[in-house]
Amino acid sequence: MSVTVADRAQEFSADRLAERFVAARLSATALPSFPGALPADLATAYRVQDAAIAMWPDEVIGWKVGRVPPEHEGPLKAARLFGPTFNRALHLVNPGDLTDIPVFVGGFAAIEAEYVVRIGTDAPADKLDWTVDEAKGLVGAMHIGMEPASSPFPDINVIGPLAVVSDFGNNAGLLVGAEIADWAKRPLEELRCEALIEGEVKGQGGAFILPGGPLTSLRLLAENVARRGRPLKAGQYVCTGAAAGIIEIQAGQTGAVRFEGYGEIRCRAVPAQAS
Repeated sequence: MSVTVADRAQEFSADRLAERFVAARLSATALPSFPGALPADLATAYRVQDAAIAMWPDEVIGWKVGRVPPEHEGPLKAARLFGPTFNRALHLVNPGDLTDIPVFVGGFAAIEAEYVVRIGTDAPADKLDWTVDEAKGLVGAMHIGMEPASSPFPDINVIGPLAVVSDFGNNAGLLVGAEIADWAKRPLEELRCEALIEGEVKGQGGAFILPGGPLTSLRLLAENVARRGRPLKAGQYVCTGAAAGIIEIQAGQTGAVRFEGYGEIRCRAVPAQAS
């Protein structure tokens, strides 16, 4: 990561960093280095994210959840990280669909198999602490899904969670597939999935991969967004975490995520265009 002398000399500005990420995304321009000073902590990184959400020309339709790597959990005092998903990047897909997903050429791009929760009821705006059982009560349905993860900054995951949170959680959209009607009756270990690139299996796992599973992700998200004045709303979609790894993809490649007993979702990575 390189940080300019000017960035070191001036006081950290959440708005300035947000502007640089938003400009890069809107112009589909890669960022060869982190575009400013790295936030000092997660609270500051979420300030950057909130500033960027305010600048983005679309509405939030849901959220992605990612795991904080174990080596960062202690220093950051967090087990998950979060980012927004926007309306125009949401795709409700049918079996057999091949959906184009824009990725930042020269940046980072990956696909993730996701267990996706559709929120069934508004969370109380003043509720800041949640249990897993309470979070379960927010679930309207669970679906199979794919998260296209992409950022203009190629080393976003190398730098770590503070960089990821600053750039929309490294999210580039959401593909929502078939409903998992019996999810609540099945042990996490029985909900299995895999991710493929060009027909070759690159990652395997399931709902058990993230500690506590999808409902723990939902609980922690509910607390995070409530504290930011963005409580969960009925109709929103939540990616609960990469269940078969973060599988890198390049423009021109096809990818897929398969969920044992529930079907698959297919995509083709295409170069992001300026908007």
